Amino acid sequence: MITLPKEYRTIQEVAGPLMLIKGVEGVTYNELGEIELASGEKRRCRVLEVNGDDALVQLFESSAGINLSDSKVRFLGHGIELGVSEDMLGRVFDGLGHAKDGEVDIIPEKRMDVNGVPMNPAARNYPEEFIQTGVSAIDGLNTLVRGQKLPIFSGSGLPHANLAAQIARQAKVLGDDEKFAVVFAAIGITFEEANFFIEDFKRTGAMERTVLFINLANDPAIERIATPKMALTAAEYLAFDKGMHVLVIMTDITNYADALREVSAARKEVPGRRGYPGYMYTDLATLYERAGRLKGKEGSITLIPILTMPEDDKTHPIPDLTGYITEGQIILSRELYRKNIAPPIDVLPSLSRLKDKGIGKGKTREDHANTMNQLFAAYARGKEAKELMVILGEAALSDVDKLYAKFAEEFEKQYVSQGYTTDRTIEETLTIGWKLLSILPRSELKRIKDEYLDQYYGK
Repeated sequence: MITLPKEYRTIQEVAGPLMLIKGVEGVTYNELGEIELASGEKRRCRVLEVNGDDALVQLFESSAGINLSDSKVRFLGHGIELGVSEDMLGRVFDGLGHAKDGEVDIIPEKRMDVNGVPMNPAARNYPEEFIQTGVSAIDGLNTLVRGQKLPIFSGSGLPHANLAAQIARQAKVLGDDEKFAVVFAAIGITFEEANFFIEDFKRTGAMERTVLFINLANDPAIERIATPKMALTAAEYLAFDKGMHVLVIMTDITNYADALREVSAARKEVPGRRGYPGYMYTDLATLYERAGRLKGKEGSITLIPILTMPEDDKTHPIPDLTGYITEGQIILSRELYRKNIAPPIDVLPSLSRLKDKGIGKGKTREDHANTMNQLFAAYARGKEAKELMVILGEAALSDVDKLYAKFAEEFEKQYVSQGYTTDRTIEETLTIGWKLLSILPRSELKRIKDEYLDQYYGK
């Protein structure tokens, strides 16, 4: 005999996205609920807090039109779940996992709790295989490794959407028998941006290996909080049940953190830095730490969260906390953007802490580590020479410093700037690097072994 969920007509008060229900029994944290209005309309909610027989729930939709005395609430006995199957590939969903592309919902192979389980560190495999994004500034200098968490720090108005679409389109694991998929979560974006991603993926054929979750700016805050969890749940299914290598791209984590702050303020919690909740570090960590490689499993989850830094401030809580949890960062520069460098990746403050694990013989090429170090050093010195030139004039520079200044100029134009449609192989990236290093005299290339100089310098 099926027992129906108990109904409660004891709604006490509604405040913004929150609602208090009295006299509940056996209700648990994060449990899903359903509110039925007098008109028969149903709205969903989630339990945020249980205190004795009082339950505080958070509404997924608007609270407008809820009459306290005529509405009833029933709790469903489980948390938010996502129905998963391989049919998700090539489909577009909203932030709660419902089809958004005009087609019917998928028939799930199974249902998974979206809160997932953080990976046990002892069960992790070390990230060490190279992922080719086709973007030289990433592949050559801040290499992405399978199972890594590598965020992109952007600023308001910078073209991170173009870079995100480019990486989603071009990323591949070298080796022809690898199953590769992309899960793309767009969090709190405009309709125009959502349209850009969908059309771009369809036009380039990337859609068939992509699962899109789109949460628009006018959707409720609670849906915004669920969207990245939905995406990671889909990724866990594809990676660990189906043996795929999954790249998860999330844009924009700042909108997610703002939704956390909005809900926290509605609950009257004590605010932390800049009004964000004190548990934001823990909350972000529970998202980011779901990426990685598991021992005994074929698949992997590599995560690229994109966040816009308010006022381009790296010390703002969101980029600051993200930097603690992840393995590096790719930073977009407003100065390079003004120079029409696309993508405007600032390679000097950018960092991939695992890059040395994914490069070298058998992975990229044996000369990769040496040329990477030399390009960093030469570009840093070239930028210093250009700054001196501005202050003291060109005549004050030595001939070698002039060559370094020229190198820095050419490096930005040829190596960093490649547009959003060029897909470079790692071989092409390394070749461009050697071509640029040939601007400098061989005696200046002290970070490269002689055997590689003999083989590649000036060729």
